[in-house]
Amino acid sequence: MSQLTKPPQRVAVIGGGPAGLMAAEVLAAGGVQVDVYDAMASVGRKFLLAGKGGMNITHSEEIQAFRNRYGSREREVARWLEAFDPQAVRDWIHGLGIDTFVGSSGRVFPTDMKAAPLLRAWLHRLREAGVRFHMRHRWLGWQDGRLRLASPDGEILIEADATVLALGGASWARLGSDGAWAPLLAERGVEVAPLVPSNCGFDADWSAHFSEKHAGAPLTTVAIAWRGRDGCLVRRQGQFVVTATGIEGSLVYAISAPLRDQIAEEGSATIWLDLLPDFDADRVAAEVARPRGSRSLSSHLAGRLGIKGVKAGLLHECLSKDEYADPQTLAAALKALPLVLRRPRPIDEAISSAGGVRFDALAEGSAMLRALPGVFVAGEMIDWEAPTGGYLLTACFGSGRAAGQDVLTLLNQKK
Repeated sequence: MSQLTKPPQRVAVIGGGPAGLMAAEVLAAGGVQVDVYDAMASVGRKFLLAGKGGMNITHSEEIQAFRNRYGSREREVARWLEAFDPQAVRDWIHGLGIDTFVGSSGRVFPTDMKAAPLLRAWLHRLREAGVRFHMRHRWLGWQDGRLRLASPDGEILIEADATVLALGGASWARLGSDGAWAPLLAERGVEVAPLVPSNCGFDADWSAHFSEKHAGAPLTTVAIAWRGRDGCLVRRQGQFVVTATGIEGSLVYAISAPLRDQIAEEGSATIWLDLLPDFDADRVAAEVARPRGSRSLSSHLAGRLGIKGVKAGLLHECLSKDEYADPQTLAAALKALPLVLRRPRPIDEAISSAGGVRFDALAEGSAMLRALPGVFVAGEMIDWEAPTGGYLLTACFGSGRAAGQDVLTLLNQKK
């Protein structure tokens, strides 16, 4: 008499981004039947978009500096990184047959700089491991203890031994991350912090003249100072772009979290632009005060200090005529031009989002929701944030792996 074989345990992964796919990989390796459901027509839409300008996978800096990038969530994110650190990310990519290199900034990229070959190799490996993909399946919550989804054939209910939610944040909704999951979890007693933009631009409410003339202009040699929570000025040099409504770009994204929080608390945030970061204040003051003969002040600034184009426009936009005409005030403004930021740009324009499932809503040392045993969360839908530079993607990978391992631990306890 033959013995009946018990069917494998089944896990539903909701969301086919980096965190969901990584959870699926761990689960499949653990002998679980994995079904991935995604609302889009294909998985990894935002992953592919992020790779259009060069697929920045992770960063090569030493691990403690790397962890510091996660700010107040460093301790929680460290758990993910301990199991899947930046070197492990590179080793994993190499295992997919794709080489990587370290750029001049320390950022790590696939050799061909593209996301699509990496995603294709990854999906091939997942399918070979038995992972099943269900596209155009939007998660709608639960009904009678089962997962409720909208599919091309109408609403369906599915049963699973455990569920991993990896639905992303709320930026770039057209790629699948729309934050629609937040009220579904909140109504089940899960603590969810409001989703807010991260790595975002800001509105400065330019005049129509300045906006029309300078929108799209880059500032490639500039520094920004802002006041930290302790009241001390913090300064960072880099690049950003003037937009039709304000500012955006890598330097702005890097400091977007404290600026966003200050605007939320105080209604606005003031930054100070150093338009001449390679010149000290004494030299700037001496050049401004130097006799200019018949030349206009604008021509004088352009000739002696290289202030022209958008930098000259910023002076006229942010200073009154009297301030611009006063040599001492003008020289001071060239090194610290005050610019008031009114609001962050809408979350759908942001590179990423902050907020989401609070860590207090998770079981201690686990990705499982306290209020919903058997339901795990991963990736950007958890309340953490990081700057660009490979930190976002590395933490998404790590949290997905951690969620997968936590599910396997639970399922093994049930056997």
